[in-house]
Amino acid sequence: MDQTDEVREVKLIAIGNSKGIRIPKAMLDKYGWDGWLEMEEVADGVFLRGRDSAKMSWEDTYKAMAAEAEDWSDLEVAVSDGIE
Repeated sequence: MDQTDEVREVKLIAIGNSKGIRIPKAMLDKYGWDGWLEMEEVADGVFLRGRDSAKMSWEDTYKAMAAEAEDWSDLEVAVSDGIE
């Protein structure tokens, strides 16, 4: 853990049939979290991060790729090289 990491104890609280935690306002402000978060299960626990609003949808990704006008003429050679 580097010096910028902060460890806090939080209590699980009942939320209907589930449990949750309260995230202190200072931490919400520090990371710019508002609305939705992404939660990822990792080997040694759970990792929370803000949803990347800059993440493109599949449709936007396709449009951006099409706008690049990349040369895919050598794709056929790569596909037919016998690797499956």
